[in-house]
Amino acid sequence: MARSVSAADVARLAGVSGQTVSRVANGSERVDPATRARVEAAMAQLGYRPHRAARALRTGRSGTIGVLVRTLASVGNARMLEAVVAAGAAHGHAVLVMTLADDTPDTAQAALSALADQGVDGAIALNEASPAARTAGSGAFPLVTVDAAPGDGSVAIESDHAGGAAEAVAHLLSAGRATVHHLAGPAGSYAASERERGWREALAAAGVAAPDPLRGDWSARSGYLRGRELADRLGPGDAVFVANDQMALGLLRALGETARAGVAVIGFDDVADAADYRPPLTTVAQDFDALGETAVRLLLDRVAGRETPARTVVPTRLVRRESA
Repeated sequence: MARSVSAADVARLAGVSGQTVSRVANGSERVDPATRARVEAAMAQLGYRPHRAARALRTGRSGTIGVLVRTLASVGNARMLEAVVAAGAAHGHAVLVMTLADDTPDTAQAALSALADQGVDGAIALNEASPAARTAGSGAFPLVTVDAAPGDGSVAIESDHAGGAAEAVAHLLSAGRATVHHLAGPAGSYAASERERGWREALAAAGVAAPDPLRGDWSARSGYLRGRELADRLGPGDAVFVANDQMALGLLRALGETARAGVAVIGFDDVADAADYRPPLTTVAQDFDALGETAVRLLLDRVAGRETPARTVVPTRLVRRESA
């Protein structure tokens, strides 16, 4: 049977002490970047994996973070989870995912308790799971919420939803569009409400009355159904700002079927397929990688007892294509 790789093997290959290998394995900041990179390269070359249970006994930390998510059916949630898992791995942490059956504080509290029983160092709540998790509170460990206002000692991070929406509306109005209708996300969604706020504020700043918004559930199907209704309201020179790209896809189908040509459409998220819609979709891009990395970094800062801001906003950017 082949001998397992030890920390001493890594130390010899990297040309460092065993203590330095231990510091790198435990995520200590007391290692300069060049040395850390050399040790991590040696670990990868030898296939060395620190023993999590042993590390937990030494440090009092499991090297595991929890993630609470309401659903993985939406592209935004799936992209966020992917980004958090990648960022966690880059920081040497495993990720334990808990899905919530509903968005009530009791359900969130049960999930948080289950994560505490698993010994996680902290947790990140994604999007729809964030308000309930914030209300329930973590108690036993630090909590970072994505797309929820800060509260109860948690740390909040979000994309600049309102700013991105305002930029999209300003772009449409500057192109000479008479008004901008809104296909909004579901009621109760923090991201949806912030995008709606940005839409309203941009119209108000331009002296344009806001039309009554229609509301979908983030799915392309709801975008199609609401789009059929919206087609009857559109006047010459109007445009539509849609709260996410999936609903925008359904809206584009509805506009095509109702022969409403020349309507400018902007979505939100910049999903992988947005550039291949017909027409290619102008959209507001969220930086999911930056959101995931920042959420993990803030959580680990809290775990280590370092001071963190109560709220962090990650910039968005308008990606111009053929739909607007």
